[in-house]
Amino acid sequence: MDTISLPVWLAFVSLLCGVVAAALFVYVVLPRRRRAKARKAQAAMPKPAPAPPTEPAPPPVPAVKVKQHSLFVIFAHPDATTDERLTEWLRGKNARFDPLKKVFLIDGQQRSNPVTLANAFPPGEMPDLLRGESHAPIRGVSLLVKPPLHKRRNQQMHVYVALAKELNDAFKGDMLDGEQNPATDTTYQQILS
Repeated sequence: MDTISLPVWLAFVSLLCGVVAAALFVYVVLPRRRRAKARKAQAAMPKPAPAPPTEPAPPPVPAVKVKQHSLFVIFAHPDATTDERLTEWLRGKNARFDPLKKVFLIDGQQRSNPVTLANAFPPGEMPDLLRGESHAPIRGVSLLVKPPLHKRRNQQMHVYVALAKELNDAFKGDMLDGEQNPATDTTYQQILS
């Protein structure tokens, strides 16, 4: 066995822990304080007047990266018959109900990226219409789909727009885009491009 006693080992370990703690303090805390002081000093400095532009700046390019497309169909007269017609429409599209997310999924051209049909009021949860789950009348639905990673896989976007137009025509509702503005042909072209 070792000839060094337990108190000596404990003293050595505590000394080592103290050195590590001091190193972490120097490494983490002090640079933050220096950065904060530098920001304060920079904010206190007067800013130079901007030079007059020699030529007009180009207009900003709108962001084209969209995580998810969304269209809303708000039913004109929601009631029990509207729910029955929606149930038959879903059956005709071979929609399947996802009990975890409480939405309907329509495969379209790509089963890996289905069109999601959710309740618009309150957002998200849809009753299982195919099993006759009791619910208040559905006042509108939202159609959601993720854009394709590659342009050559744009077929699902055509299915998405066609489903949205068909649903809007079938229920004589108001079609809205993701910002709650009326959907137009421009809206559809942006989705398809």
